Amino acid sequence: MIHHCIPKASNSAFSAFTSLRGQERGPISVRYGVRCETYLEVDPNVTLVEEKKRRVGLHTGRDPDLKKPGWLRQRAPQGEKYEEVKESISRLKLNTVCEEAQCPNIGECWNGGADGIATATIMLLGDTCTRGCRFCAVKTSRNPAPPDPMEPYNTAQAIASWGVDYIVLTSVDRDDLPDGGSSHFAATVKASKSLKPDLMIECLTSDFRGDLSAVDTLVHSGLDVFAHNMETVKRMQRIVRDPRAGYDQSLAVLKHAKLSKQGMITKSSIMLGLGEKDDELKEVMADLRAIDVDILTLGQYLQPTPLHLTVKEYITPEKFAFWKEYGESIGFRYVASGPLVRSSYRAGELFVKAMVQEKARSTSSS
Repeated sequence: MIHHCIPKASNSAFSAFTSLRGQERGPISVRYGVRCETYLEVDPNVTLVEEKKRRVGLHTGRDPDLKKPGWLRQRAPQGEKYEEVKESISRLKLNTVCEEAQCPNIGECWNGGADGIATATIMLLGDTCTRGCRFCAVKTSRNPAPPDPMEPYNTAQAIASWGVDYIVLTSVDRDDLPDGGSSHFAATVKASKSLKPDLMIECLTSDFRGDLSAVDTLVHSGLDVFAHNMETVKRMQRIVRDPRAGYDQSLAVLKHAKLSKQGMITKSSIMLGLGEKDDELKEVMADLRAIDVDILTLGQYLQPTPLHLTVKEYITPEKFAFWKEYGESIGFRYVASGPLVRSSYRAGELFVKAMVQEKARSTSSS
């Protein structure tokens, strides 16, 4: 793309400019006696398809030749239960990853799906993240607002009012807090358990900058499942995630959570469609099993805006089914794998609940 500023008085220059061949002229504007034009240089030897591909950035931008398949289309969220959950979240000034991350499953989860149980993934520590991962739609800032001291209690109130028996708590990254927000997270778990002792809680956490004492604080707060996402394969970590995150750091957090408390169920998630290769995905799955991660979710990466990472491929439902079978064959207790599966997706809730109960029984009998 080329931008030219031409003095209005220079008719000859303007005439010469407009007569250029092999160029597409863009919008014209006049500012302070200058005529401005923007145009694209077009190589007559390059086809339109190739020209479109040139306009996709190295890692960002829309690929005009990659069309979203029908299996990814979802109805707009609506329904009585959806409205009830939305009102409750708004009234108590809570944030959900369902809304902030533009999750495609929000209608199914908030309306209750086939089992009729409405669920939502509560996002703690505000709605502003201190990191800038290139796949994520959550807003970012170096200095977000301080955490709401009433948030743990308000969250527990909301969960109790929904009548659910399994809930997912997650959070933005808070590198500005000494413990990364771990104590605030733990306070929410304790408040929720105090109102409903039999509630099962999954915490989808940040890496706390690799602070293992912060991991301990949360692991011993009463949660049932500790989840932390690898997000992508090893080669693509620096492209996909904020530089403060890392492959080995994430593995260390998941490993410590498993070792810190007997019977702790651990879980991770990977996005597909970013350009990863099959062997690379097998590598990260093997590394997760090497530290005894129990549950894995695999889902299609969907680009929130053209400023985010470009979708390289839409993975077919059949390929997702293959990865589920492969993951369980190498030892994962459960793999939720599908185009619309997300790290906090409800598809595995009943199975995970059974796992939690089984672990509790075996721990108490030993």
